[in-house]
Amino acid sequence: MNHLFSLIAHHEYVLIFAVVLAEAIGLPVPAALALVAAGAAAAAHTLSLPRALLTAIAAMLIGDTLLFVLGRYMGWSLLGLLCRLSVNPESCVLRSAESFYKRGRTTLLIAKFIPGVNTMAPPLAGSMRMPVRQFLRLDVTGASLYILTYGGLGFLFRDFLAALTRGFQTASHIFGEVLFAAAIVYTAYRFWLYHKNKVYRVVPRVQVEELARKLQSDEKDKILILDVRSHGYYDANAERIKGSIRIEPNNLSEELKSLPKDKDIYLYCT
Repeated sequence: MNHLFSLIAHHEYVLIFAVVLAEAIGLPVPAALALVAAGAAAAAHTLSLPRALLTAIAAMLIGDTLLFVLGRYMGWSLLGLLCRLSVNPESCVLRSAESFYKRGRTTLLIAKFIPGVNTMAPPLAGSMRMPVRQFLRLDVTGASLYILTYGGLGFLFRDFLAALTRGFQTASHIFGEVLFAAAIVYTAYRFWLYHKNKVYRVVPRVQVEELARKLQSDEKDKILILDVRSHGYYDANAERIKGSIRIEPNNLSEELKSLPKDKDIYLYCT
């Protein structure tokens, strides 16, 4: 933390802009920590708090707008790319989509506070064709709330953070060993999760022509087709494959209870 204070003091607004922009576009950078440090530096009169906050808001808005535009043209392929480093990419995408399903577009107001959803919300909004003005209005509000919260914490608790930093310096050797051990345990845990979910990374697929032939044969009575397009893409008036059944992917645990167990089930999504 002390090193971060020093960097903020020397590079000021450029560093704040770079760190916040990096987090906004999905890089694993702790923008919240940088904002706390910026707030503490402002309390020490090292930099201007209003200017630091405006710099951070501008950086976050640029990053979010970039992902919003890319999401509009790339859709789910971009969401999958952003989730590529996740243990289970499908759950990463669905978690973000579920937030929109439950909270609507106001998800953008709180998305920055939710790990995993913070980066996914702007491209998801873009892929769902949210109006640009509405996105900018909600995103600026959400980004401002996030930045003011962490910047304000640093500003208000500057003395506490300074004392905490001195404590870490005093126990630096022990702290380093604990941090190293925690990193090993976390890496092992991630590897275990990756291995556990590896089987779900391969999704069996069928060619459209093959399924069409089955639907025209004697096998048609043994086939069930499910429309699982995610909320935001599905329109009740939209065309569906003839004979298909619509189920809500965000409520699978209940939907699955009503499905027959004696038929081959084929899914199609967005």
